Amino acid sequence: MNNFKLTNSLTRKKELFKPINSENIRMYACGPTVYSNPHVGNARTLVVFDTMFRVLKMVYGKNVKYVRNITDVDDKIIEISKKRKLSIEKITSEITKIFHDDCKNLNCLKPTVEPKATEHIEEMILYISSLIRKEFAYENKGHVYFSINTFKDYGKLSNKNLDELKSGTRIDVSEYKKNPMDFVLWKPSEKADPGWDSPWGRGRPGWHLECSVMSEKYLGKNFDIHGGGLDLIFPHHENEIAQSCCNNSTKKFANYWIHNGFVTMNKEKMSKSLENIITISDAVKKYSGQAVRLALLSAHYSQPLDWNDELLNNQKTIIDKWYNLYDESENENISEISESLLDDLNTPGFIAKIHELYNKAYNGNKKSKNLFNDACRIIGLFNLSKKEWNNLKKSNSTISEDFILNKIEERTKAKNDGDFTLADKIRDELSNKGIVIEDQKGKTNWKYK
Repeated sequence: MNNFKLTNSLTRKKELFKPINSENIRMYACGPTVYSNPHVGNARTLVVFDTMFRVLKMVYGKNVKYVRNITDVDDKIIEISKKRKLSIEKITSEITKIFHDDCKNLNCLKPTVEPKATEHIEEMILYISSLIRKEFAYENKGHVYFSINTFKDYGKLSNKNLDELKSGTRIDVSEYKKNPMDFVLWKPSEKADPGWDSPWGRGRPGWHLECSVMSEKYLGKNFDIHGGGLDLIFPHHENEIAQSCCNNSTKKFANYWIHNGFVTMNKEKMSKSLENIITISDAVKKYSGQAVRLALLSAHYSQPLDWNDELLNNQKTIIDKWYNLYDESENENISEISESLLDDLNTPGFIAKIHELYNKAYNGNKKSKNLFNDACRIIGLFNLSKKEWNNLKKSNSTISEDFILNKIEERTKAKNDGDFTLADKIRDELSNKGIVIEDQKGKTNWKYK
């Protein structure tokens, strides 16, 4: 029996997840705008919805469709293109490749569909035409805007009325709007900028429109879950709901709206504008993809997560310890320990269960060992074999093999001279650098922790 619960941003309540069709679960998550290297704030959204995808598949089998888009036409991309004096195509292909490498390093499953905005311009033009025809949108000198006064539920997702939204939002001022809060569906393009022919002249789509069109194409007019970062509630998701419900004459767009909290540094949101970002690739290089993933799951997805060296080093130590019980086999049903995951994706609670299983397995319980391995895998860990993990540690080590062997030789001499204080000091020095030494049958062996 399904007992999966989610906190719905639309109702601000934890609700039992009731799919529209249990044979066809549909989820959409907003993907990257490919103009600069993704940072660990972006990684949190990636890992949260990848974990949700895994849990949905655990509950419903293969009947889960996950769509995550790529925004490859946007004012930010145009701005970076001019700044770096590179073509739009060069920028977007370069950043998309980095994004895909990041996904692989974080062990994120490939979504069922990964649509690009530029591949759906024709559908977007038809969508805008439909909104104009139904009098939800208007054109003014090549600009097309959605009229928010035509949608009475505007502000319901963000739980604010129009006056509150006006006072708390940076409004894009334009002489072409009827209402300052109206948002753009289509805008004219300069000759040198990307653009497509349309009934309103050469131009390009607005960001909010893209997700409505792509989600509808692949998931339908009403689907189960729509997700993204907390910063997307307003205006992005609010605007998606408005244009989709109006165009399709529906009361609902997505049934469940799920938003992950910010990653912070010194309690400030990590963002490119504040210049306090750490890229995913740099974090992975320093700590490993599995340690970064575990860190991102260490707090409940809805809460803020403060990024710091202590957190990451702790997760790295935990992963390394857990690899002591790594096993290739996958043969246990984890339903008996999955309660936490089914309770609003409570990953901290589930990680606590994994620690319990590790302790039982370490004391020789075979069933606990199998459960432990499968529990790690369900949240996307143990994607490397033990040999690959040890090789990764070796390649990331800052000390050479010659250094280690010289230290072992120094320690052997100290022991032979009866200087056991020095011998212990050398052992501790190597341990602090991530090296374990073991004395066996008159010989000293070493390995990475």
